[in-house]
Formats: sequence, C-alpha cells, structure tokens
Amino acid sequence: MGLWLLDADTLVRSRFVLSALSETVACLTALEYGHAAHPGARAWLAAHRPDYQRLLAADPVTARLVRAGLRPRWTADFFTPVPPSTGTPSFETEVAEVRATPPRTAVECLRVSMDGRLPPALVRDDLPARAADLMEWVWRETVLPYWPRRRRLLEADVLSRTQQLTTGGWAAALDDMRPGMRWLGDGRLQINRYDYPPREVAGAELLFVPTTGNSGWVAWDETERRFAVVYPYAGALSEPDRAPLPGALSRLLGPGRAAVLVLLATPQSTTQLVALTGQGLGSVGRHLKVLLDAGLVGRRRAGRSVLYFRTPVGDAVARERGA
Repeated sequence: MGLWLLDADTLVRSRFVLSALSETVACLTALEYGHAAHPGARAWLAAHRPDYQRLLAADPVTARLVRAGLRPRWTADFFTPVPPSTGTPSFETEVAEVRATPPRTAVECLRVSMDGRLPPALVRDDLPARAADLMEWVWRETVLPYWPRRRRLLEADVLSRTQQLTTGGWAAALDDMRPGMRWLGDGRLQINRYDYPPREVAGAELLFVPTTGNSGWVAWDETERRFAVVYPYAGALSEPDRAPLPGALSRLLGPGRAAVLVLLATPQSTTQLVALTGQGLGSVGRHLKVLLDAGLVGRRRAGRSVLYFRTPVGDAVARERGA
C-alpha cells in the first residue's frame, strides 16, 4: 500500500484549500471516462460530453495525450500540480503552471503513467500547451458556468471535515476522504492500496483539496516539499444539482426557509447552511429561529460547533410536502 510518513507538526500545519484547476481536472476525467455518481452529474455529462468527444475526435494527438495522462491508476504529474496554499488563485494562474512544464518533463510524466510504454507519437514538445489548451476549454465550457455553486458545496465540505477533525481527530477526518485512504496512526497515512514505497512527508506542506469528482489523486513537488491529497467531496452534504424544492413546502414556509429545512435532513452548522444555500448569515439565522420555535428542527453541540437537524415533526412536514 502507498504510505506517507508524517510528523505531528506536518498535520497541525496542514490546510484545506480550493483549486479551480483541480476541479477542472476532475471534470476532465469525468468527461473522458463518462463517470457520473449521481443524477446531477449525469445531467451535466449529458450536456457537455458530446461536445468534448467531438473536440477530441477532431484532435487525435490531444485525445491520445488525455488517454495517456489520465490513467485509472496514475495521473501524469504535470496534469496535477500542487495548488497554491495561500490566497485564492485564479484558474488562469494555476493552468499557467501546466503550460510552463518543460516538454521533456511532460514526456517523462507520461512515460511513468504508461508504465514505460509511451507511444512514439507522444514524444513531442507541445504536450504542455495541448494539455493547458484542453483544460482551458473544460474550465470555460463545463466548469465556470457552475463554479459559484460548486464552490459553495466544496466550502461546505471543508467545514464538515474541519468539524470531524475537531470532534473525532485525524482518523475521523481522513479515513473516508478518498477510496483506499486511512489514517493508520504513528505518523502513517495510507493514501491508496497500491504497492508503492513509503514517501517521507515529515516537515513538508500538506494540503487537502476537495473536488466534485468521483475519486481523486495525490500530487507533490519534492523540490519545494509540498504535497496535496485531492479527494471527492462528501456528496451526502448535498447534490450539486439539487432537485427543485417542492412547491407546497415552499409556499408553506417560504423558499428560503424551506431550503434550510430540506438541507437539515443531514445535520448542518449555520456556516454550512450559509455555504450551501447562498443565503446570508442573518437570513439563515432567522430561518433557524422560526424552525426551532415551530419544533421542526433541533440543535446539539458537536465540539465547538452547533449542529441543527430535523426533528420527527420536521421530517413529517418535509415528507408530507414531498421533500
């Protein structure tokens, strides 16, 4: 199994960050393989995959590049640079790093992902530019129109993971982060089930990056000692394309309050509800007070956070109204 060997300081300094490029690579992978984990993703694929397939059909070299770079077991390293850890980098800033990859480095990354069996047709100098051009198309056409909502969902996942870390420690926060990943204790993080040599990560910068993809990957920059785990967001929090609110429930409570009640089928904090609904903190707080006074929701403390949840009465109202 693949192991990262950490120390306590590395874990304490680790951070959750969002990355527009990582989300774009996750969407590129979904477009390439047709992966869809839920109805919202299936609708998104149906809307964009035909154009993606036509684009690659007209560009056989880039099509071969994608197939070589996005292998089920290994993604070519130059496709997935470690995201910046400070500020909020733009997609343009991140993809510029892909475009600036030395051609020889890109070829060697593909050779690794192909287990040494790289077709001669892919030994060429324009691979970084082709990869960056394709990522720009995926971002512009299939990610950017949905990015504000997806960003809110990813922010909500980060909040949820932080709460898990506070209440249950690293095992609770990391064990279900991505398939095959487990916190083994004693400074050992299993990142996958593959038979790779352990990698020393102690003293490095460690980032955790959510995306709306199905699986995820790991990335590193050994020179700068920066490592990242890219993982699929917790879909149980919400679906990217949630079904419209039932009309009866919306008319009964108002659309904003009804949205809060529907989301509380899973316990959420006020901050999570703000991220998921896009409503302001004051509005969410007022909705919660009304729902609490009506006995439709309850609350309980979890570590430093207060989580709200639907009561049996709230469940009954939501079910009766089709939510």
